[in-house]
Amino acid sequence: DLYANKCLRLNNNTIRNFDVSHNLTMDSKEPNRVVIGVTGASGSILAAKTIEKLISIGTPVSIITSNPARMVWNHEMDESYGESIEKWSDSGLVELHGIGELTAPIASGSYPTLGMAIVPSSMATISALANGLSDNLIRRAADVCLKEKRPLVVVPRESPLNAVHLNNMTKLAKLGVNIIPSDPPYYLGIETLSEAAEYTAEKILLSIGITKKLPPNMRYNGPVSPI
Repeated sequence: DLYANKCLRLNNNTIRNFDVSHNLTMDSKEPNRVVIGVTGASGSILAAKTIEKLISIGTPVSIITSNPARMVWNHEMDESYGESIEKWSDSGLVELHGIGELTAPIASGSYPTLGMAIVPSSMATISALANGLSDNLIRRAADVCLKEKRPLVVVPRESPLNAVHLNNMTKLAKLGVNIIPSDPPYYLGIETLSEAAEYTAEKILLSIGITKKLPPNMRYNGPVSPI
């Protein structure tokens, strides 16, 4: 299929050289890429907006997507996962990894990255991280961030939350994980899912340290003075 064919081309082609204007390569010793893990939780638009934002500012992205995540993506999004990969790969900034690819460079703490976001994150993934399980590449890459003290962002997608969910997220918060619920800033007049997802994506980049502040239209500047 389209996704499988694209993965094959990405593996066969050299994607180690990125836009020369950024002077970045996958072989660079300086951390320059962000890892994005996409689990089977609802909220594929959150991952799409985050990846697209990173690409738009020239940041290399390593994407790990579980099989359930691709199923959810194809159900929720107008554009299939394969079509999205086709589009993003044209940037030269995208690296794809299978969920079971535990020999990938990002599975090692010796490989430098700027950090990782799991977006959206299932409760199963949160539970695994909270209890030290790293049995797939998303979980292993996140565990690497924990042990190497790199930024790790988790965007949970579940409602309502039970005591087990909350306890697991408390464990992660104590380990320094930044937990960003996909809640829209109602005070900014958000009107669409796309706008809400774009806000969450900006919060993720800010948390990892890719950006230093939110865009002007996403900041609260106090009440509007009456004329």
